[in-house]
Amino acid sequence: MKIINGSLEPDSGRRIVQSNISVEMLDQVPKFQHHHSVRQAIKSELTHILEAQKEYNFISSKLAQDFDNPQLQSRQNELASFLDAHDGWNLDDKIERILQEFALKEYENSPVSMLSGGEQRRVALAGLILKKPDILLLDEPTNHLDVYMVSFLEEMLLKGNFTLVFISHDRYFIDHIATRSVEIDNCKLRSFKGGYENYLKSKEELLRAMQKQHESLLKQLKSEEEWLQKGVKARLKRNEGRKQRVLAMREAAKKNPSQLNRIKLELERAKHNFNQEKSVNKKRMLFELKDVSKTLGDKCLIKQFNARILQNDRIAIVGKNGSGKSTLLRLLIGSLKPDSGVIKRGDFSIGYFDQQRQMLDDDKDLIETFCPNGGDRVDVRGSSMHVYGYLKQFLFPKEDLNKKIGLLSGGEKNRVALALLFTKKVECLILDEPTNDLDIPTINILEEAIQKFAGAVIFVSHDRYFVDKIAKKLLIFTGNGKIEESYQSYSEFLEIEKEMAELDAYCKLQTKQASSETKKAKTKSAKLSYKEQKEYESLPKEISRLEDEIQRLKECLANPECYQKEGIAALTEQLEAKEAQLEPLIDRFLEIEEKREALGLET
Repeated sequence: MKIINGSLEPDSGRRIVQSNISVEMLDQVPKFQHHHSVRQAIKSELTHILEAQKEYNFISSKLAQDFDNPQLQSRQNELASFLDAHDGWNLDDKIERILQEFALKEYENSPVSMLSGGEQRRVALAGLILKKPDILLLDEPTNHLDVYMVSFLEEMLLKGNFTLVFISHDRYFIDHIATRSVEIDNCKLRSFKGGYENYLKSKEELLRAMQKQHESLLKQLKSEEEWLQKGVKARLKRNEGRKQRVLAMREAAKKNPSQLNRIKLELERAKHNFNQEKSVNKKRMLFELKDVSKTLGDKCLIKQFNARILQNDRIAIVGKNGSGKSTLLRLLIGSLKPDSGVIKRGDFSIGYFDQQRQMLDDDKDLIETFCPNGGDRVDVRGSSMHVYGYLKQFLFPKEDLNKKIGLLSGGEKNRVALALLFTKKVECLILDEPTNDLDIPTINILEEAIQKFAGAVIFVSHDRYFVDKIAKKLLIFTGNGKIEESYQSYSEFLEIEKEMAELDAYCKLQTKQASSETKKAKTKSAKLSYKEQKEYESLPKEISRLEDEIQRLKECLANPECYQKEGIAALTEQLEAKEAQLEPLIDRFLEIEEKREALGLET
């Protein structure tokens, strides 16, 4: 990425860039003017667009007085093309939306230097996306974003008119955005068409053609692909069927507003359609929460929450940043106390992974960390293993065994903490953002270790793929201290939630339009005209007659004896003609009926 950006020189070879091409990169640690507020920091990235806007408006005012000036017209066209290419119209509206979607609105006038590292990255990302360079380089853009921010980011990137090169361990993000995947492996670059799913397939085919030294990786890829096919594909198929029904009803709602209630009911059923385990009482209970509430500062994070957590549960805690997910974990492990309510905990051991990696000592090396009592062997799920053999599974080379923890990168420390956690004899794992700073191969190792773990797993994560693959149950922070429980996949829940939001927006628009049309109808006329009344009386019969004919034609087309006798072409032509006649009649009848309703006339 740095070589593409020009900030790192290659040892050999050349970097050739077409003239006038702009290349911008999202830094892992962004730099800002110390005195800038959040809004000023974003606007500072857009100086060239704002200047183009200002010049365009100036030239437009000049042309109003001198409209035949060819130089002004030419410059105006250049500026218009530039603003089109950079989506530079209504920039203030776009800044406002990105502040809202990236949860930066409350900080817009605060010094950007006072924000956390994650918030500063969101500010930098906001400026770059709106800047729209010709080539945009993003290094782990989904870090520090919750799923709703990631969804907005995907929308912005897909709409963007630029070339995008990005590094990511978010496998759904890769699948949604990438048209090509480039793998760097053992100093070599390999290119694959499409996103993560196609990479898995292509990589498996490649490995099949290579020697058996890659058997372990092939097995891992095959397992990953099988899960993807059986799990995600099956849900996508169900989701697609439901979406088609919802879309069909949405179209019907344009002609009959009462259909909106049916759509809402369909989505509510889908949202709460989960299969709860029947043998709940047979399992040992680990935690029982009764009317638990917790407020930090002036923000209510958890309000009168009730839940039971049982042995072998696989629970993902999900929701927006700052909603209280990590707070719930700390309540479970006992490092925080609830303001009210009771948390009953059984007699069992917990393994806790926190984002600060407090279990690690920077002054110890890997051998000392895993073998504090000496020796070079470690117990893993009842099996004695050489520490190197075990750490090799977490992608550590032999030469790292004597390296101090303090010298490792953030991702390497995460790998050490997770590897250490799975050597502990515990009955419940509580994990806070375990996939942060991990690459995809390491996440695959983590997933495999969790699936082999014989106890309960409770974790916080924004990685949708990881949640879909591991979780059997969701605890969803929906705001204002409310937590919903669901046994759906996270992707399915998010899809339904998005559809419901779109439906709410559609309902508001329909209500607004209906109110406007009602006012127009009342001022225009207090009753139906003679012609409208006659149409209202005759149209149902005509519509019914055409519907009967259409039904007969469809039945004939489905019957070989009938369509062979009358001819498929002739029947199809008749069907299209009848359907073309029916549509305007229905529209006219509904138009008159809406006018009657607006006038308060009885049906």
